[in-house]
Amino acid sequence: MYMYMLRTSTNDWARLPTQKTLETPLFQDHLIRSRMDSPSVQFVSDFFIQPRHAVEESKKPIYLPPWDLAMLSVHYIQKGHLFAKPQEAYTQKDFMQSFLDKLKESLALALVHFYLLAGRFKTVKSNDPHFYTICIDCLNSPGARFIQATLDMTVSEILSPVYVPPVIQSFFDHDRVVNHDGHTKSLLSIQVTELVDGVFIGCSFNHVLGDGTSFWNFFNAWSEIFKAREKGSYNNAISRPPVLRRWFPEGCEIPINLPFSDPSEFVFPYEAPVLKERVFHFSAETTARLKTQVNGECETKGKGDEISSFKALTALVWRCIIRASRFPDDQVTSCRMAANNRRRMCPPGLPPDYFGNCITAVTTYTTTGELLGGGLGAAAWLLHVAVAEHDGEKINEWHREWLRKPAIYNLRYFDPYSVMMGSSPRFTKYGPEFGLGKAVALRSGYAHKFDGKVSAYPGWEGGGSVDLEFCLPPETMAALEADNEFMAAVAV
Repeated sequence: MYMYMLRTSTNDWARLPTQKTLETPLFQDHLIRSRMDSPSVQFVSDFFIQPRHAVEESKKPIYLPPWDLAMLSVHYIQKGHLFAKPQEAYTQKDFMQSFLDKLKESLALALVHFYLLAGRFKTVKSNDPHFYTICIDCLNSPGARFIQATLDMTVSEILSPVYVPPVIQSFFDHDRVVNHDGHTKSLLSIQVTELVDGVFIGCSFNHVLGDGTSFWNFFNAWSEIFKAREKGSYNNAISRPPVLRRWFPEGCEIPINLPFSDPSEFVFPYEAPVLKERVFHFSAETTARLKTQVNGECETKGKGDEISSFKALTALVWRCIIRASRFPDDQVTSCRMAANNRRRMCPPGLPPDYFGNCITAVTTYTTTGELLGGGLGAAAWLLHVAVAEHDGEKINEWHREWLRKPAIYNLRYFDPYSVMMGSSPRFTKYGPEFGLGKAVALRSGYAHKFDGKVSAYPGWEGGGSVDLEFCLPPETMAALEADNEFMAAVAV
């Protein structure tokens, strides 16, 4: 049994009767609407799902550590899967309704393990003495949001254009929303969009609650529960239970008293510039060749010095984007890579399934002239050294500085002369299947799109292949597509 709630306004929730079965379609005559920026996407239903049963730990406020609080003014994580409809979708009259019901039921079960995702943020503050703290409140929340939508387009029409079509952004809820809005908006929102011959499952996940490791742990666990229920083998356990207890650095007072009096002091909306988005594919053979090339150029001696294939690919991307941007030789440029800190921390690191944010950006600087004149191996070595030096002491230093002067990330101040490599091809992103078979593609929403942002996905065929999603201004994208070094590495 789980609760549905109809959204009536931002802060007004009308509780509906508890549904004991999922046999009757809900809201058939409600909430039919189109998004202004994508009139062809039709919204069918909009309601909320709570955990199947309450967990004792969810009844207390959950306070947030520095890595989580730093995310308050950036966007939700928005990633999703495009599936082809299975054959039974064309022979079973009620296929989609049955599929949606199974998704809802398995989501309610998944939220028992990931109960934070069904909560809301709550701010407690006072002026005398000053006190301003933010926590997760799982008691006074309608739950996670679940949206059903339709779109009169085919899978081919989504994938065949050279550039990612803007309609993809309409496959995700919480468009342009920042994480602090989790005070009044769901921390997790699932949108299921039915296409003519496919289904897109888009997940909007509040970044304050966790990083990419946490996101994909949840997504895979949800699919695991769906699959186990189909087989009749679900026993209330999952293969990788999340570690939900928040980690705080030594010497940190709990809860953290932020040096603010109002959200306007640290929450800033972000509007992306005009960008082209394109996904480039790099085969396993190409990534292996790049690895061999850079290690040969750097004459690395042993395994500890060996430059990885992903750093080699990142070096290629950095050089080619900066060349396409046509910056002067003396312009300082940087490359940022998101580093998972779980195993790097000192004292000993957090468990691999720690559910929360445990990332910082590892940044490498040089000038445009040195980057383009030094060769691919030299660029890869800069990245390699920066990652090697990112150790427990660097992480502790970050926390000491943050506790001395708390800072909230702001997308508006991103370095325009840099490249940011986000996400990771190491995540199990093609694991979620929900009974539909392997997804045909991964796509992302509006969130975190800026000039020079590149997101890494595993290639569909696996084996070391990589897909990179580029976000660049039209003129820079055109120059990149004309770059012989870059296009020679791209798989047709």
